[in-house]
Amino acid sequence: MSELHKALGDISSIRRQMAHNTQFRGYGPATLAATGCLAILAASAQSIWLPDPATHIWAYLNMWILTAVLSVALTGVQMYTRTRRIYSGLSNEMIRMAVEQFLPALGAGVLVTITLVRFVPTMVWMLPGVWQLIFSLGILSSCRFLPRPMIAAGVWYLLMGLVCIALGNKRALAPWTMGFGYGAGQMLVAGILLIANSEGADED
Repeated sequence: MSELHKALGDISSIRRQMAHNTQFRGYGPATLAATGCLAILAASAQSIWLPDPATHIWAYLNMWILTAVLSVALTGVQMYTRTRRIYSGLSNEMIRMAVEQFLPALGAGVLVTITLVRFVPTMVWMLPGVWQLIFSLGILSSCRFLPRPMIAAGVWYLLMGLVCIALGNKRALAPWTMGFGYGAGQMLVAGILLIANSEGADED
């Protein structure tokens, strides 16, 4: 039995190593573009129903948290089905690798949001910038498994996060800070993946 367990452990290690050395193609360009459209729609809704989000901060948070949850759910379902189709036997390792890269950023975003809302509500205006800074770190930490041009998307979110924080106070809560930041950012991500997937298909 010990030899069997050792053999199974060796196979598992080989599969993990193969996953870490394989470019992840589980994100679909159309789905990520759709998440960008969700951000633009949420920003449009904010401009209509929340002209002054600073005085309705819970409505603002609920709107963007709901948008984030929908985006994560949409991306997660599509990533699972696409990865199972592309990688077959390696799908579990590839999905685990992708989740592990983004999980720290997602956890940090949740904890920072709770901390600011609960303990420093006067600084909630920083959230659009902080969210984009954290998202940029998630992308940059995943770049070793994604097409190299994805660094541009990470830099985009980094710059947009800094711009939002530099705006200060109520201006950082304006609809465009999230709508334009995530809308354009996700379109950029989708474009990079579309080109990379086309090149990968040509090579195959």
